[in-house]
Amino acid sequence: MPRIALVTCRPGPEVAEDRDLPVLVRALQEAGAGASAVAWDHGEVDWSGFDLAVIRSTWDYSWRAAEFTAWAERCGKATRLANPADVVRWNTDKRYLGDLAAAGVPVVPTRYLAPGDPADLPADHEYVVKPASGAGARFAARYTPDEHDTAVRHLRRMHAEGLTAMVQPYVRGIDTAGERALQFFGGRLLHASRKQAVLAPGTPYDQRKVAHPGLTAWTPTSAELAVAERALAAVPGAPELLYARVDLVDGEDGRPRVMELELVEPNLFLALHPESVPRVVEEILRAAGAGRRPPHAAAGPR
Repeated sequence: MPRIALVTCRPGPEVAEDRDLPVLVRALQEAGAGASAVAWDHGEVDWSGFDLAVIRSTWDYSWRAAEFTAWAERCGKATRLANPADVVRWNTDKRYLGDLAAAGVPVVPTRYLAPGDPADLPADHEYVVKPASGAGARFAARYTPDEHDTAVRHLRRMHAEGLTAMVQPYVRGIDTAGERALQFFGGRLLHASRKQAVLAPGTPYDQRKVAHPGLTAWTPTSAELAVAERALAAVPGAPELLYARVDLVDGEDGRPRVMELELVEPNLFLALHPESVPRVVEEILRAAGAGRRPPHAAAGPR
């Protein structure tokens, strides 16, 4: 019986509920696996006691990035980690968008302002400021050129916390076509969804946002699939990815561009796509069969 850890985080005021987690634990157990949900920072877990650790909802990682990536390195040495630790380290910093752009993948144009950099903000178009390590629209806001002073205060707050800021043009296509999320599992398209714009004008950067407003099922176009596959092919080292989510928006030319490539802990939206649960279980079990587990090790919290 394979022992599988679905890696999550502890509940907290800034952490959303993972509705997928109990569904996956139950489905894996019904398929004959020894599956359990385990917090990544649970200090008494012997990760070598699992055949596979699947990162699922470690949704506090973005404000503990260094600690989280160090955990991923340790866990990846103890057992098979999906996705691998080197992928996690690369993907926790959204400067990866520069790597994708250099590989010819169409992405939303992005500049980065590290602590100590001048507040070089657009003066002729609406734009978004958000952290290079972030999730759930935390510390994200959109601004017009007239809101320069407010945006500068936003930058100062992030820089004071040691965060590098991203500055992107506000992609107006999201207001009409929304943002599309293409989910891949086991190297193949699993399903896709579309959501409405997250950032409303005038919403303070430190106000909690609805991360996935107006979420609906979506059938991706051939152009969207092509861009998503190009993005996945451009991940350094061509690693084996158990799961991936590619978030796309339409650029000014109407063509899809990558907003985000989520390889760490993407929400799978299984409540919206319950038909995908058997495929996810099948791929997790297949990955667990390729894992490694010392025969004498005990699994789970001690």
